[in-house]
Amino acid sequence: MSTWMPWTIAGKDFKVLKRKRTIIYTLIVFPLVLAVGLPALVWLLITKDGVQTGNMLPYFNAFDFLFIIIASLIPTSMASYNFVGEKVEKSLEPLLATPVTDNEILLGKSIASFLPSMAATYLGGVIYMILIDIITRHQLGYLYYPNWSAVVFFLLAAPLACIFSIELSVIVSARVTDIRASQQFGRLLILPFAAIYVLGEINIVPLVTSNLLIISAILIIVDAILFFISRSTFNREEILTKWK
Repeated sequence: MSTWMPWTIAGKDFKVLKRKRTIIYTLIVFPLVLAVGLPALVWLLITKDGVQTGNMLPYFNAFDFLFIIIASLIPTSMASYNFVGEKVEKSLEPLLATPVTDNEILLGKSIASFLPSMAATYLGGVIYMILIDIITRHQLGYLYYPNWSAVVFFLLAAPLACIFSIELSVIVSARVTDIRASQQFGRLLILPFAAIYVLGEINIVPLVTSNLLIISAILIIVDAILFFISRSTFNREEILTKWK
């Protein structure tokens, strides 16, 4: 596999995605709502309702987990255009006529979905952590973020959730012929993470570092399995004969 070819393919997809307003809105709005909305909620509870910051600390891990959900949600829209969009517009066939391998195409398109999604997630996460520190430092006497839990949330679980979403989107793209259908189905992919969030909120699976490491280990295994499935789904013969 050429090391530069996937980046060339990703660069082409970046240019296409920049012209899609829906993608741009998704990248900006979702992370920004969390980044500003969650600290605003904390500020209101502290200043208006007199809630002590120490009593809110158990909820911060739940707030962090919402960024994992965002990391799994954003790629669904991007992958729909990268895979199903080219499938509908029949713009993938010319690429297949070039001397590139299936792996290079798949990796390039995955990079085009992964990097913007994680960049938006990290930008939102940084803004969120800075605002939380500004709001809570006076009562706590120290900066709550960064901490080891946040490291696991943002540097381990979030990228794995993003990869999970992209790989499933590749598999879905082989079965649907409409971008909207792909996006709607893709949004169902966040259900496992939403279920974990609910279980965390009712304290069945507390969202603590140890449990998150277990969840991340499971995601690594699932991502590895999905990689081989998506790789077998994305091949020249399938694309040219069945992606109609």
